[in-house]
Amino acid sequence: RIGDKWSTLILVTLADGPHRFSAVQRAIPDISKRMLTQTFRDLERDGLIARTVFPTKPPSVEYCLTPLGETILEPLTVLVQWADRSHAAIKNARLAYDGTS
Repeated sequence: RIGDKWSTLILVTLADGPHRFSAVQRAIPDISKRMLTQTFRDLERDGLIARTVFPTKPPSVEYCLTPLGETILEPLTVLVQWADRSHAAIKNARLAYDGTS
């Protein structure tokens, strides 16, 4: 699950604290409502996030990391830092590969 880009972006977004559906969608503008809903369900099924429904009219829903979800933040941060450091090298490798084909 962690390898999928939407899951990673959602987990990073929820690292700041609980968010409502619309707030996560604004934070990740390229994700469709359908994909956001499915990814929330998958992450909830895996125990990484929790969904809380508040008894308002209309009902409001909030998502947050679970204790298990919080444990993924440290390795995820290391992965993101590696990607940031390696971006230029990866870009150069792609250019070299594409140029020799």
